[in-house]
Amino acid sequence: MTANDYMRIALEEARAAGQRGEVPVGAVIVNPARDDILAQAGNRVEELADPTAHAEMIAIRRATAKAGLSRLVGCDLYVTLEPCPMCAAAISLARIRRLYFGAYDPKSGGVEHGATIFDHATCHHRPEVIGGLVESEAGVLLADFFRALRK
Repeated sequence: MTANDYMRIALEEARAAGQRGEVPVGAVIVNPARDDILAQAGNRVEELADPTAHAEMIAIRRATAKAGLSRLVGCDLYVTLEPCPMCAAAISLARIRRLYFGAYDPKSGGVEHGATIFDHATCHHRPEVIGGLVESEAGVLLADFFRALRK
């Protein structure tokens, strides 16, 4: 599978999250050595009444449980929105090899915007970062969700 294929799966997770009334963000963690999806998830903040239940956090928890490891060395994360600072820190701690994200988040991002977690001297691991993958589709999904909320 290609990076776009994995991002399409993340977009499916995001759409499902939006249908549940969650901010439509989806994530997929892949072991590229085996072309194997370890975990996929969408936001569940409202459903679980848990501010840490972001798609990335849930996917990391599921992937580490499946792998039986505390780190995901060599694994890639695909997420539809630039991770927030909390998720960026978790990505670093999980030792994710490569981060692909869709839409940029100038307001709440923590990778290319805001706190830029991976640029801090205290950050022990910086994944390779590829932003803007299927950016327009991910951005439209988010914009439509928030437009509907404002009606």
